[in-house]
Amino acid sequence: MKYVLSIVAAVVLVACGTTKKSQGEEQKAVSVAFCADSAYAFCAAQCQYGPRTMNSVAHEECGKWIAEKFRQYGCDVELQRADLKGYDGTILKSTNIIAKSRQLTANSKQPRILICAHWDSRPWADNDPDSANWRKPVMAANDGASGVAVMLEIARLLQQNDSVGVAVDFVCFDAEDWGMPQWESDSDADSWALGAQYWAANCPKEIANSYQYGILLDMVGGQSARFYQEYFSMKYARNIVEKVWQAASAAGYGSYFPAKEGGGVTDDHLPVNEKAGIPCIDIINHYPDCEQSNFGPTWHTINDDMQHIDKNTLQAVGQTLIQLLFS
Repeated sequence: MKYVLSIVAAVVLVACGTTKKSQGEEQKAVSVAFCADSAYAFCAAQCQYGPRTMNSVAHEECGKWIAEKFRQYGCDVELQRADLKGYDGTILKSTNIIAKSRQLTANSKQPRILICAHWDSRPWADNDPDSANWRKPVMAANDGASGVAVMLEIARLLQQNDSVGVAVDFVCFDAEDWGMPQWESDSDADSWALGAQYWAANCPKEIANSYQYGILLDMVGGQSARFYQEYFSMKYARNIVEKVWQAASAAGYGSYFPAKEGGGVTDDHLPVNEKAGIPCIDIINHYPDCEQSNFGPTWHTINDDMQHIDKNTLQAVGQTLIQLLFS
């Protein structure tokens, strides 16, 4: 899934509190409140199925649950099924869960925003410090479930609050984490993000053109997480990065979103940018001082579980997006 390419020189940190949207104009915090307890419960509910690895019963049952929750919160749900080939030739029964806002039918002139995350689990804990665990599946509380949990809470809040000025569609990408494991001698960036690659390649041009921008959520619930400005996000959608980081500052969570570049990551946002042509950024945790991985100590280990999910991190990311959507 994720390879950090390079660390780029730091830029000036955005201040907390209110921030300038444009010269002479300040952005104020919105009144709609993201509920971290709710997002945490959505994260735990996914993990109760066990690791959602491709072709497993847990994967199938959790997918049904996610789709039903989006329907419950007023979205029209489409299941994009495809048989995708993994790096090792395994046929992966993939399902991208597409939840479309019904606000579009009420006002087709509303700006349209895409929010996405992957929902499958890594089948191998190949970054675990104990090599005996490398063939074990990952629970994926952070690396998968946290992004979907934040999206579900946003969908719930959008249903309850009709003051939002944008229409929001959600996509839960599948087959993201079947990428080539570390014990293989070669590496293949195309072996990751298979569901996103399929969605992007098959997204009708008129649909892709209808989105102003997209936001990918990946690992947004980790302890002590910080979200740096990812290289490809800056390359393809710098203005959206700036918009989101301003929203974080206005919401009071600027400390979670340092205005520093954190390297390039192979992730679902790349095909969204390169194949679908939708400017899309990646909100993904970055731990520059973690020896085990720049993605944090639980990444692709058996410790990526609910014990290592932090409600404060979920709140920071969730409220930032609520600030963005309602301001």
